[in-house]
Amino acid sequence: MNKYRRILLVYPKVPDNTYWSYKYALKFVRKKSVMPPLGLLTIAAHFPEDCELKLVDMNVGPLEDELLQWADAVFISAMIVQKQSMEEVVRRSRDMGKTIVAGGPYPTNSPEEIKGVDHILKGEVDETLKDFLSELENNTAKPIYDLPVHPDISNNPVPRFDLLDLNQYASMAIQYSRGCPFHCEFCDIWTVYGNRPRLKSADTLITEIETLYDLGWKGAVFLVDDNFIGNKKRVKRELLPALKKWQEEHGYPYHFFTEASINMADDEELMAGMREAGFNSVFIGIETPSPEGLAETGKVQNLKSDMEAAVRTIQKNGIEVLAGFILGFDNDTEDIFDLQIDFIQKNAIPQAMIGLLNALPGTRLYERLEAEGRILGQSCGNNTHTTQTNFTTIMDPGVLRQGYRKILAHIYDTRLKNYFARCNHLLDRIEYRQLYQRKIGAEEIKTFFRSLLRQPFTPYGLNYIKYLIRNLFKNRDLFGEAVTFSIYGHHYHAITRQTLQKEKIADILDKKYRKFTELVNRCSSAAMYGSNHQINYIKKLWNTRMRYLRQMQSKINKLHSDSRVELSRKYLEISAQMRDMLTSLEAKMLLPWPETDSSGTTQ
Repeated sequence: MNKYRRILLVYPKVPDNTYWSYKYALKFVRKKSVMPPLGLLTIAAHFPEDCELKLVDMNVGPLEDELLQWADAVFISAMIVQKQSMEEVVRRSRDMGKTIVAGGPYPTNSPEEIKGVDHILKGEVDETLKDFLSELENNTAKPIYDLPVHPDISNNPVPRFDLLDLNQYASMAIQYSRGCPFHCEFCDIWTVYGNRPRLKSADTLITEIETLYDLGWKGAVFLVDDNFIGNKKRVKRELLPALKKWQEEHGYPYHFFTEASINMADDEELMAGMREAGFNSVFIGIETPSPEGLAETGKVQNLKSDMEAAVRTIQKNGIEVLAGFILGFDNDTEDIFDLQIDFIQKNAIPQAMIGLLNALPGTRLYERLEAEGRILGQSCGNNTHTTQTNFTTIMDPGVLRQGYRKILAHIYDTRLKNYFARCNHLLDRIEYRQLYQRKIGAEEIKTFFRSLLRQPFTPYGLNYIKYLIRNLFKNRDLFGEAVTFSIYGHHYHAITRQTLQKEKIADILDKKYRKFTELVNRCSSAAMYGSNHQINYIKKLWNTRMRYLRQMQSKINKLHSDSRVELSRKYLEISAQMRDMLTSLEAKMLLPWPETDSSGTTQ
């Protein structure tokens, strides 16, 4: 390659004000991001050797103009939640006359929304990138490349971990498989990556882990598979024994965590294998305790399981269950909010991600709701910490919003009493502790002291102290994990307070708008054409509008910058609607007086 030798890989900013960002927890460990952009690192390994590659993860550092000027082409990978940041990267790259290539989940599922880029590569490009680069060099590259055939990933090259500043991340990421055997209605994983999971060889994955080890990585490793046990037979027979052997040979330097379906609990051999390989947490999509909701979305694996017993089994084996929960299914009734709270508390799930159902492009849910005329717009890509859905729900939206707030306010309450209770319950449940417990080194001690200097002086400080003292005596061998949970709790506490404050301000905006509408309607219904009194009243209404807007803006400005974006849009809409009301009222006041005859009857 000659024209496109210098390649800049850019990963746009993910909003900070989300439960998934862990931004407030990262401050305790002096890290910038939870994990690196594995997709870009994977694709980077497929570029020709004569290409010079640089990577910018905007979650750990800014995109400097000098790097854009250096690049011959800019490759961007993004999720929907990164849309705003991606648009800014595209604008800046376009202003510098750079060739722009976009890929990843957002461009794959919503290519019609992507403006300003030269080429969109949909889906997995492991086997097609070389051909695209050749066409790019020869000026024959197409604007959009459709989903390619699912590639064989068994012997993929090692991702370019060397492009990273490892010190900026709290964990590393690797991938064992792509695809999921299930058909959940709201999920786009199986529609994009297929229902037949494709796996790397155990040797390939071990080589990736060895590469991280040789680069000096110390910390957790996330297997990003959307369902780690999509092929349980090969996981048990090939991968887990290889991981266990590698860990034993290297003194168990890593804890692994991953995502899997709840039926993992049905297999004792699998549980033992994961435990002995060093897995200590797993994210599971529980979604809802309602059988009707599970049936609606096609979550058959959950319907077949005793979910409470499954969670206990996994926890007993020394693997924490992080779980996702969804509100807004068509079959949800008003008791769903208490059912969700009870399930989370009873089953000792400290890290519970609660969100409103959103319909993503490319899912069966989106297709169904679109056919029913219920789609209201595109999802923001982040279903936690926002009370907006992108479709018309069966449940009254106001009831849904209030119920969602109720859950958040309970599980991450102001004093974190319920959160610490779940942590205590989980730590007590763990029976296989030897490989679960955290190794305590200098960095862990520093993190603990940072926690002691900050957390006792928070609204939940007293419960924090009680929690640490309890587990120092009752679960001393797991005290490192107890401290880690307290730091996670700090993040959840901060995000929940922001979310609830944002919702409170949104209610104030709605209240001000309703009050202003009532004033305008009152004036309109009592209008006397040409009356100076009415003209003065319009001026008074205008001043009232400005006062309300100043009050709204003052409250919005106190929020986190990411939260301000959402409310600022609402503010601008309300401001414009208020202005239009006054303009309409003023036009009415300026209409000529109607003529009347001698009897006073209007002509």
